[in-house]
Amino acid sequence: MSLAQVNYTSAAPGAEGSEGAAGRFTAVGAGVSSALLAEIEPLLRHELPGGVPDRPSDSELRSLPQAFTYAVLSDGSRLVARSAPVRDTGGGSDSASGSVSRQGIRFHAHAVHLPPGVPLPGDRLPVEAWRSPLWVSTTPAGAIPDPLTLPPGPTAVSEGLDDFAVSRGPWLAAVLADLRRASEAEAFDGRPVVLVERQCADVARWLGLASVTLPREGVERLTFTTYTRRPGSSASRVVGVLPEDAAAARAAGLRVHECAGQAPVAGTDDDVWATTAARIWRSRSPELFREARELPGEPFAAGPLAVTALCAGVALGPDGRAAAAGWAADRPYTLDAKRTGQLVEALTSPGIDDRTGLEFDAAGRLFGALEGRSPASVTAPLAAMLVTEAVRGGNGSLELPRRDAFVGPEGAEVAGRLGPEILTELADTVGSRSVARTVQLLRVARLLGVDGTDLLPGVVARLAPALLAEAAQEEVEGEDEGPESTPAFAPALLELLDEQFEVRTALLGALDRIAPQDPGAVARFLERVTLPFTGTQALPHLRMCAEVPGAMATLGGDRAAVWHRVLRAAGLSPFAEPLVLRTAVGLVWEDRAPTVEEARLLLDAATSDSHRAAGTWARLVDAALGASAAGTDEAAGLAHDLLRGYPTEIGGRERAGLLLLDLIRELRTGAPEPGWAERVRTLCARAEPVEPALREQAYAALVERLLAPDRPGAELYDFVHGDDPDLIAAYDRTARTEAVRTRLRTQPAYAADCFTVWTAHPHAGRTWPPVAAALLEEVLRPAVRAMAAEDVAEVEATVGRTGSSGRADAFRTWNRVSTLGRLGRRIAGRVRRG
Repeated sequence: MSLAQVNYTSAAPGAEGSEGAAGRFTAVGAGVSSALLAEIEPLLRHELPGGVPDRPSDSELRSLPQAFTYAVLSDGSRLVARSAPVRDTGGGSDSASGSVSRQGIRFHAHAVHLPPGVPLPGDRLPVEAWRSPLWVSTTPAGAIPDPLTLPPGPTAVSEGLDDFAVSRGPWLAAVLADLRRASEAEAFDGRPVVLVERQCADVARWLGLASVTLPREGVERLTFTTYTRRPGSSASRVVGVLPEDAAAARAAGLRVHECAGQAPVAGTDDDVWATTAARIWRSRSPELFREARELPGEPFAAGPLAVTALCAGVALGPDGRAAAAGWAADRPYTLDAKRTGQLVEALTSPGIDDRTGLEFDAAGRLFGALEGRSPASVTAPLAAMLVTEAVRGGNGSLELPRRDAFVGPEGAEVAGRLGPEILTELADTVGSRSVARTVQLLRVARLLGVDGTDLLPGVVARLAPALLAEAAQEEVEGEDEGPESTPAFAPALLELLDEQFEVRTALLGALDRIAPQDPGAVARFLERVTLPFTGTQALPHLRMCAEVPGAMATLGGDRAAVWHRVLRAAGLSPFAEPLVLRTAVGLVWEDRAPTVEEARLLLDAATSDSHRAAGTWARLVDAALGASAAGTDEAAGLAHDLLRGYPTEIGGRERAGLLLLDLIRELRTGAPEPGWAERVRTLCARAEPVEPALREQAYAALVERLLAPDRPGAELYDFVHGDDPDLIAAYDRTARTEAVRTRLRTQPAYAADCFTVWTAHPHAGRTWPPVAAALLEEVLRPAVRAMAAEDVAEVEATVGRTGSSGRADAFRTWNRVSTLGRLGRRIAGRVRRG
């Protein structure tokens, strides 16, 4: 059908009606309404660049930029137009007056209007009209020309694009990525992609590249203009500007590609589709885009494009190769045998030296998808590449082929090449080697049939503690998602244990031997990695470590019950295997000492020899020494038993602390050896740093005994003359307690004894005399005042009997002073009231 055409020209300065107007329509085809003309006019206006000469020569005129525009109008119709500078001759149908415009040039715009749903002739893309010879620079004769059919240009749009693409190699990937995003239906945000070129024809060539690279529906959405001076206000998705306007575009926050300047520094574009498309263009193989679109996948998925390129011999980077391998692994039946072989050959080329872990993982998936579906001659190169990377590249997460992938001469060749390297590294016990690396080497050794039996004990002895250390380190560093997530090496480790019985047996045995040393670490490891130890191996310690989380969850804070349950899980008696005691205690009381009651339970559950062999007696010592003041009596009894049961094992400050507890027991319940105060001081010094509760209880037991009426006089004498401020302060505190005050008020004999003691050593050092004087006045005197007269007389008589007549006189004098003092205060009060 014929398409309506529009001609538009700029108004000459000074022409009638030219003030404030950019130009006028000189011819409008049928079917283009006035409303559409108002929308079309801004699209046709043309602003010349700066520095244009007043009277340009013909070559200068031809070099001025032309704007080739494709736009979608509000009614869904489209417009394809060209706006070009023309020389102002002062006459002709385009002239509005006889005057010559400034600079001797004006512009003329020629547009073709495409109604909704109507394509260009031949169903060509808009950009293909760029080279049409039917674009006119003057309005045809007649006010409104007959509608004309606009044929496509005589030359296909792709002609010469290869050379252009090669010349724009540094910008290709980034520009194609942005053009793709601009062509997407929902992607356009009103901010155009800006292409900076010295010639607007090169902007059209960029659009030509897009028309070949992108799907047709995307190209038809890609509105554009090859030249503008105001990119920030353009409604097009792609605009071209000259270098002089690049800064303004960048200042407007637009995505700018300055293709006319210095080549950009090679970046790390993560758009694999765009980088693959760029490599195809640089390889001058644009036909591959059509082939790739015939493969299944999303329109801009990198996989189909990368597969097509590799099969055609186009070299890709590691991301492109990974995309191709991943796509083919997901669709193993899509490619025929020929293309599958071409893809494998490209992926395994010996000239590639930049493979990444992502690429190897994708290659491993591809091998798994092809194995059994393709001949071994096709998959063998992939298998060889994977195991070579596992040995030489250190990729511990790599998915390995099955063992039957290496039967025949291919397997022998790979084993002969890699076997010595594997054995050499496994034999190294000095260098650092991660768990993943050790596991991978063991798996590859079995895969290739490399015999490492002699090295297995040393390898396992090193691997077992490394498992615990790396798992703990990952948890601390937050590399996994929490205490219940599996370490990174776990999947490969479990596969190794499933594949190799001898490794599983040796490793589980090594972990079982480690468990008594750090059962908590082993238990945490087993919570995250479910090791297969349900077979015939005894493994008592591993079974206990696996049992403790469930026991804790069901039995809660009853640690004694948890301990019994965990011990039963071992399947061995502590009498037969004392180390199960250590493991059980370490699991239940890992970060704390048992209470005295729990320690008593542990002590009674096994013989001293069992605790001695297990080393758990030290936990019992901690329980005794760490007991609170309320549990001192029980702790003292436990200390007595520990000292008897482990006389040579307990030494140093722990022994002194237990002896101090035992002395407390004797002070309160028995007859301790003489020298109480000195022994308390000596044992406290040896037990430093002594627990405050223990020191306090030792002092309390001593002074309570010294305040008893039946204490030996020699002990009291030693105490008073020892002049120990801390001990005397403890005596002072205890003497002021309500229990002592009550005894003083109710027991005249006890009051007499205290009077004798508190007055007997007036010159014993510097600390005792003031304390004794204060006790007489502040503790004993109030008690005596509260006594009946006959009780006071009894106190006086007792002082005389146990001391001397002088002591009795001293008491009477002391008590008389008190009585006179009371009488004097009463008399003075009465006088004041009178």
